[in-house]
Amino acid sequence: MNVTGDQALVKKLNKSIVLERIRLHAPLSRAQLSSQTGLNKATVSNLVAELITDGLVYETGLGESSGGRKPLMLLFNSRAGFVLGIEVSVQYIKGALTDLAGTIETELTFPLAQHDPAFVMEQIQRLVQELMQTIPPSPHGIVGIGLGVPGMVDESGTVLFAPNLGWEEVPLRQQLEEELGLPVVVDNEANVGAQGELYYDMDSDHRQLVRDLVYISAGSGIGAGIIIDGKPFQGAWGYAGETGHMSIDWNGRLCSCGSRGCWELYASEKAYAASAFKLPAHSTAELLPFALQGDTNTLSVFRDIGRYLGVGITNIVNSLNPGMLIIGGPLAEARPWLEQSMREVIDERALPYHRRQLQIRFSTLGSRSTMLGAAYAATAPFLGRVRVSL
Repeated sequence: MNVTGDQALVKKLNKSIVLERIRLHAPLSRAQLSSQTGLNKATVSNLVAELITDGLVYETGLGESSGGRKPLMLLFNSRAGFVLGIEVSVQYIKGALTDLAGTIETELTFPLAQHDPAFVMEQIQRLVQELMQTIPPSPHGIVGIGLGVPGMVDESGTVLFAPNLGWEEVPLRQQLEEELGLPVVVDNEANVGAQGELYYDMDSDHRQLVRDLVYISAGSGIGAGIIIDGKPFQGAWGYAGETGHMSIDWNGRLCSCGSRGCWELYASEKAYAASAFKLPAHSTAELLPFALQGDTNTLSVFRDIGRYLGVGITNIVNSLNPGMLIIGGPLAEARPWLEQSMREVIDERALPYHRRQLQIRFSTLGSRSTMLGAAYAATAPFLGRVRVSL
């Protein structure tokens, strides 16, 4: 099949490449950009001039001379605009106002008393309105909104199935764009969480080395964001990563998805309500102070959750053989009390060659991975990232 592009598409692609290079590797001179992108100097100069006019790039200082006049260096203006990254969870909605580099300006959390789509929509709009009141001056203002939701989402931003919310066929993106008048991106919360880890928890050099990554979002449920060869893996129809609903007990507890023995019933915050131990609270954030005080029941439950996390992670490692696996979400905050039991199970059960060079770590973004990944998902279209596939 022949794939062609008109002059406007080629220019958009080149402009995206130049901006991405400056964003990730600044400070750079025009000559360096020409050398690194393969574009001729005249093309680079024209594209840089447009980016400066757009307010996305600015000149600063003088670089090292290679024999002639010292060049002006180019930097990315991360405060040319702002985005909103929002996580919709079972117990809360959480949002952040960030600049175009993911630096958080303001963040808010609202509890979710009910999961009716109309009520959740009202709360999202309220969250957006409050965050927008804190926007600093910028050339472009709010350029987009990204949402991560605990369910399967299609390309149009419709939430097809979110069992923990009780949603089916909710056109979230369409409704929000109509109400807010801004571009909206909606994706599975673990998918955007993986992007948050890749783009906001790693430097550019490290990112180049991590080509295969699985991000486990462990909170009110469990999901997985999968990066293969540096790109998000969506599966044949876009629904990959529902690892929380793989069975680890064929005749186990009944799950809201309709199956039994699903991983998230044993290795997420759902385990608190089902525990035989009497717990002083039923959310990770509320249990952490009791763990610090050495509460026996709390510590026992965290150890059990760690073991069950290890069982599911073993299945993922044996199936996908990732180079890195990152655990994020609210349960990542309980690392001191669940990591040892989790690693013991993985060491015992994962195939030796699969885990020989595997890196397993807990997110340093903690429970912010999804929120920041959603912000990145809203930033990328504005920055003109062009995807070309054959």
